[in-house]
Amino acid sequence: MRLTKQQARKKRHVSIRRKISGTPERPRLCIYKSLRHLYAQLVDDVEGRTLVFVTSNTKAFKSKGKSFCNVATAKLIGQMLGKQAKGKGVIRIVFDRGGNKYHGCVKALADAVRAEGIEF
Repeated sequence: MRLTKQQARKKRHVSIRRKISGTPERPRLCIYKSLRHLYAQLVDDVEGRTLVFVTSNTKAFKSKGKSFCNVATAKLIGQMLGKQAKGKGVIRIVFDRGGNKYHGCVKALADAVRAEGIEF
């Protein structure tokens, strides 16, 4: 039986989550991509808290176009997340790509966060 793209992504995501976990010192950068939007958050899995949350599904982004899951938006979200993380005192994180391939939006977001001085 062949898996659909969504089932394969979910399987990869579960496999990744078995291996990594966020701590207060190194929270997990979790990325979720829908067809129209991009979501990124820093999660402390020990306490079960979200430290920082940034999404393209806000009024600030909606005035710019129809689709918000592209490389340009990913860079903006990465910069915003990096600045907010620095404000919270987070310097090192664990990267959770959510089962997505590391290219395009995911790579652009990760590079933008690294450019803000956050270490993976």
